[in-house]
Amino acid sequence: MYTLTVRDHVMIAHSFDGELFGPAQKLHGATYVVDVGFERAELDDNDLVVDIGLASEVLGKVLAPINMQNLDELERFYGHNTTTEFMARHVFDRMAEAIQDGQLGESAKGLSGMVVTLSESHVAWASYRGKL
Repeated sequence: MYTLTVRDHVMIAHSFDGELFGPAQKLHGATYVVDVGFERAELDDNDLVVDIGLASEVLGKVLAPINMQNLDELERFYGHNTTTEFMARHVFDRMAEAIQDGQLGESAKGLSGMVVTLSESHVAWASYRGKL
């Protein structure tokens, strides 16, 4: 299995609902390092997993609507705690849509899986992995 990973970052603000979250119930910020790993069993006709330039560009477009935003104010997140785990799935779903829409090129439709990891710090991160 081959994997190619691209990285970007996003800065957000949010708060959590529930006593479980302690002080994180108050508005606070996070800067996530976002890694997206694309997986496929065999390389494409150009000996690539996916075009790294397109992958980087699309990741930037996926992150742009949430960058420098208070997630509590975005309608798509109402009723959810925008935990690191939840946001990893959000980024996965947006990247999967971009692949299906052809934004990463036709050969990207041969990808078999993807993993999205959001790192909160050097000691804590969460991932979502799924098939494509």
